[in-house]
Amino acid sequence: MRGSSSPCRRRRYERCAGGAGMNVVIVGTGHAACQLAASLRERKYEGDITLIGREPGPTYQKPLLSKGFLLGKVAEPNLVLKPAAFFEQKRIAVIEAEVTAIDRAAKQVAGLPYDHLVLATGAENRRLTVPGAGLDGVVMLRSQPEALALRARLAGTKRIVIVGAGFIGMEVAAVAAQLGLEVIVVEQGERALARAVSLPVSRYLLARHWAGGVRFHFGAALAGFEGEGSLRAVHLADGTVIPTTLALVAIGVVPNMALAAQVGLATGNGIEVDARLATTDRAIHAIGDAAGYPHPLYDNRRVRVESIQNAMDQARCLAQTLTGVPTVYAKLPWFWSDQWDIRLQIAGVGAPGDQAVLRGSPEEGRFSVFRLDAEGRLSAVESINQAGEHMAARALVARRPRLEPSQIRDPEFPLQQLAAA
Repeated sequence: MRGSSSPCRRRRYERCAGGAGMNVVIVGTGHAACQLAASLRERKYEGDITLIGREPGPTYQKPLLSKGFLLGKVAEPNLVLKPAAFFEQKRIAVIEAEVTAIDRAAKQVAGLPYDHLVLATGAENRRLTVPGAGLDGVVMLRSQPEALALRARLAGTKRIVIVGAGFIGMEVAAVAAQLGLEVIVVEQGERALARAVSLPVSRYLLARHWAGGVRFHFGAALAGFEGEGSLRAVHLADGTVIPTTLALVAIGVVPNMALAAQVGLATGNGIEVDARLATTDRAIHAIGDAAGYPHPLYDNRRVRVESIQNAMDQARCLAQTLTGVPTVYAKLPWFWSDQWDIRLQIAGVGAPGDQAVLRGSPEEGRFSVFRLDAEGRLSAVESINQAGEHMAARALVARRPRLEPSQIRDPEFPLQQLAAA
């Protein structure tokens, strides 16, 4: 699909017919950017809308890249998020370019005037600086072209080493093992998904991976990659050498905030925005993976959430604000992951000091972990193969009630009734 483009996609700006009134320019062409453009049109916004992004071709669904697409269960055309006809019909211009500067005083970006500028710049993979990181065979996964390349490599090799046991690493590990590869995961921390899930969920997922043949090195520092032009082996700091021609680096992401910082906008853990997603320049907003915002459900603790749901909900919220209905963003974040035959669902924002309370039975393959903060308030829930109960628990998390651990553990405790009350 690399050659596909919207009729409004140009390397220079050409206004689509029908635009009138104020200009909204969106830097980015991912989920947040496309949803914002769509929501503005749904709310009868008649001004010009322009998306600027550096990736060629139509926008696509990133969550599928590390799951069904690698397994061959999702065809490439089904990755498309918005077809080219959508942009033409909705009078949305799309420019293939990398934005390197913003003129805040003149309110211009990439030669375009704007009344409202929205930074939906997303995040990018954290990169390694160890020897050999640039060898052929050392790959990453964030974009559709990278997924296509990885899928081809998986079909032509017998072993993969995955550096990092986060969501991408664990999902790809499950896929590669199902494709018949020998899979070895190297993780510097002491357990899988340590920053993302509770210990019971981490242990359960790890056991399933072990049962599927995946092997792990925890507490393992990477020394470098060996090879002359192409990868031959992965070296660990303890002297372990793992021969391989394919290694995936999946050590997390960092928000794309350099452009914001360059023009003097406040940045920290992302581009800092207020409750209505505005930066320190009220003509510039930020949404999606790059935006750090105060969450009212968590005493306005500043968070940055990497999920499609968050990106799209922030876009809908901002569309309301830009069309004359100032709206505070207060949606509960949620996320999902498929690994093997396991569906993991997470709702809420946990913290390292939370108490993890188990409900259900890991032995039966269906359970949830409720996370309580220091005051006993429900902060998050993680569910394994518990879709129905998870939806009730999600509704509870949105209210942040105080719960006793004994209530949570009790299978007779009326979770659904409490959520509906």
